[in-house]
Amino acid sequence: MTEGQRLFIGGAWVEPDAGHYPVTDPATEETVGWAPEATREQARAACAAAREAFGPWSRTPPEERAAVLARAAGHLRAHLVPYADLARAETGATTGTARAMQVGVAAARFRRYARVEPAEWAIPPQINEAGPMGRAAVMGALAVRQPVGVVTCVTSYNNPWANPAGKVAPALAMGNTVVVKPAPQDPLSVYRMAEALEAAGAPPGVVNVVSGRETAVGEAAVASPDVDMVSFTGSTAVGRRIAEVCGRDMKRQLMELGGKGAALVFDDADLDSAVAGIGTTFSFYSGQICTAPTRVLVQRRVYDALVSGLAAHAGRLTVGDPAAPDTVVGPVISAGHRDRVESYVELARKEGATVVTGGARPPLDRGYYVAPTLLADCTNDMRAVREEIFGPVVSVVPFDDEEEAVALANDSDYGLIDYVWSGDVARAFRVARRLRAGGVGINTVGRNMEAPFGGFKQSGVGRDVGVYALHAYSEVQAIVWPG
Repeated sequence: MTEGQRLFIGGAWVEPDAGHYPVTDPATEETVGWAPEATREQARAACAAAREAFGPWSRTPPEERAAVLARAAGHLRAHLVPYADLARAETGATTGTARAMQVGVAAARFRRYARVEPAEWAIPPQINEAGPMGRAAVMGALAVRQPVGVVTCVTSYNNPWANPAGKVAPALAMGNTVVVKPAPQDPLSVYRMAEALEAAGAPPGVVNVVSGRETAVGEAAVASPDVDMVSFTGSTAVGRRIAEVCGRDMKRQLMELGGKGAALVFDDADLDSAVAGIGTTFSFYSGQICTAPTRVLVQRRVYDALVSGLAAHAGRLTVGDPAAPDTVVGPVISAGHRDRVESYVELARKEGATVVTGGARPPLDRGYYVAPTLLADCTNDMRAVREEIFGPVVSVVPFDDEEEAVALANDSDYGLIDYVWSGDVARAFRVARRLRAGGVGINTVGRNMEAPFGGFKQSGVGRDVGVYALHAYSEVQAIVWPG
């Protein structure tokens, strides 16, 4: 457990001027530790520290920056068990999820960006004829990837390890410095990440962490004149407010926002594969995952079979203590979020949906649990179908043919990741290309961790992951000379 956590500003562990607040274990409703509440002034001080550190860090050879990231990855692996135990306590994730998908993925992301990759490339020479700009000449050119500067990373509560690591590691690899504002629900893990980077030799000010429940902390870290870019993962509503602030000062943005993924299941699909993929993903981490296929569009001929399959799958999911080895679905992050998810299930009933499974609070003495819930007889205009619930709730909508399936899938404010299940590979790829989503899984819910990640429409701006993150956290400079 962690009590009286301090802020990390300019390489120093600093007492928070606004005191501390309790971090609650959503499974036990007990206090995990005490998180620091920064003030606006302390958030601005973190940004100023990052600005001061930017010059020397950006000029540090890429090999030396990579070595820091590699040592940080090793530190995370060496402390995997205690770090995962903290993540489980803060988030309610199961032990397996905390170890593999949270701390494990964070370590893998630091390792990934410990590779030094070319940051410049030649452009074919151009022959210029004589004219007002000078004599005839052969002009050479070089494109150079330069760091953006100071990056404020505002991270999500659903994964306080992998999400910050996916921002911090590529940003540091490119020579940026960072200020991390973690989600207020589970910030303690992010301070452990800062400790890992400090132990790995990150110079003072290169990484700073400030937390708080008050929106003023995040606002100050975004609006600071020392900040050149904001990388945000969270709700579309908050993303809009951040974009407005960034727009006033022309700050770079990378935003991964909400999702309401559509899973299109055609009548020639392997239904067992579809049920397993959808059932696993919508219940994973209690449904608090933006890539979940929570809108299932099913061709009418196999509609009943798929609903029955998903109902059976949901019925086999063990809900309970995330520390227990057989638990699949733990709690959602807070009592308030549980109430929100439950309100959507009740709204779906009123809208005419049939609650096939779930719909009632699990009979547990404590913890913020929601039963995996399957909604059938849905239409695409229902709020429970259109709006992001961020809980273990999936809705099923029938369609007749390919044209209707594509139209229903694209009739959404979101466009993060969709899925297609079909035995006809040509059709699956044809449909995938027509979907207005940043990613499409064909007969799988798996990810390629080098593939670009991001959304269309209100699901975000920009792309990261793999080499695309290096592009996201850099500016491209052109250098031209006469040959």
